[in-house]
Amino acid sequence: MAEPRPFDAVVFDYGGVLTTPLRDSTGQWLAADRITPDSFALAMREWLGRGAAPGSPIHRLETGELSGPDFERAFAARLATHDGTPVSSDGLLARLFAGMRTDPAMFDLLRDLRATGVKVGLLSNSWGNHYPDDLHEKFDAMVISGEVGLRKPDPVIYRLVLDKLDVPAERAVFVDDAPVNVEAAIALGMRAIRHQDAAATRAALETLIPGLAGSNIDGDVTA
Repeated sequence: MAEPRPFDAVVFDYGGVLTTPLRDSTGQWLAADRITPDSFALAMREWLGRGAAPGSPIHRLETGELSGPDFERAFAARLATHDGTPVSSDGLLARLFAGMRTDPAMFDLLRDLRATGVKVGLLSNSWGNHYPDDLHEKFDAMVISGEVGLRKPDPVIYRLVLDKLDVPAERAVFVDDAPVNVEAAIALGMRAIRHQDAAATRAALETLIPGLAGSNIDGDVTA
């Protein structure tokens, strides 16, 4: 008799995990808009870092409490350019994410996981950005922060996607590129992988999911 499978689902973040690294798109935007990296880093640290006050503009954007245009105006006002000209708020988020592309290797991984009988879920903190129209076809369950009024690392949003997948935390794996989100998943009882690149994440999942074929590159698996 075959041994029971240890994990029944894998839950993925979107930006920076199923896409090219966010730092690439961000770097292109900063250069194109001539924004000083220091002003961007300071705003991100104060609004999104571990010490960010609850209800910061980014928090409210991710939960849908702050509209995209309102956030763009607040964000533009915090940023500085190399020549001192104001940052245009119109279309700021679109410009920020313009260089982001989906990662084909990660979508191959989703397909291969489902072929083994493992469910796949999406848990994404949205900045009001557009997701591919056919994304829902790739997943067994999707939870987008702005649609549910919650954001990672709140444990409630993790439970939402687990409930949709009908899988307990201890039988699910979580993949994210943000340490704070990985830590929250571990605290809830999930196994977690800190995403670095597609090859390493696939290799890490191969150690957890019997039957998943792929490379033998070492992955970073935490418990």
